[in-house]
Amino acid sequence: MSFFQRLQAETAAERAYLLSAPAIADCQRAVVPHARYVAFLTEAYHHVKHTVPLLMAVGSRLRPDQRWLFDAVVEYIDEEKGHDEWILNDIAACGADAEAVRHGQPHMSTELMVSYAWDSVTRINPVAFFGMVLVLEGTSVNLATPMAGIIQQTLGLPPSAMSYLTSHGALDQSHIGFFEKLMNQLDDPADQDAVLHMAKRMYVLYGNVFRSLTERETASAAVGVPA
Repeated sequence: MSFFQRLQAETAAERAYLLSAPAIADCQRAVVPHARYVAFLTEAYHHVKHTVPLLMAVGSRLRPDQRWLFDAVVEYIDEEKGHDEWILNDIAACGADAEAVRHGQPHMSTELMVSYAWDSVTRINPVAFFGMVLVLEGTSVNLATPMAGIIQQTLGLPPSAMSYLTSHGALDQSHIGFFEKLMNQLDDPADQDAVLHMAKRMYVLYGNVFRSLTERETASAAVGVPA
């Protein structure tokens, strides 16, 4: 079994937790409140804006025996630059206040996910970051393109409000092949364990971000505050 296959097999339970989030099930049934889509984009902005800085931290912390990964880190940086601004543009195209999002704070679930990523990269093993790549890009491949179509049709949004989802479905499809090849070259057992551990934790943390989208609506409704 290749390491990529091992990653897929040993994260199945955590991946199922993410995919069972009520917001995902609702979207598949074309139940997508406008405010929820904006909330999703808001949380996406607050974790995507960390992607390039995290990658830079990864590159700066690679051990000598990990330096063969440096070119891949640079390639990821080139691919990921500016994606946070795409999200702000989508938010504005939805009629929401993109600048308020830029200067605002994430939901606690997003903050915890980002904090865990930074802690893993800076304190434990920089290569652990690739566990997060598996989760975010793998989820995009499975969900982004079909969900984008459902959301756009349900809410009647222009294409300019969908650039983050539509672009990531296509981009991440090609990235997964690159990622699989990269992971199958990772032969240090400690590095493999770090990637696997991060992937398991990140599926749950990212799943909690999706769960927060509906949980905060329920909490707001309970006190009579619009979500």
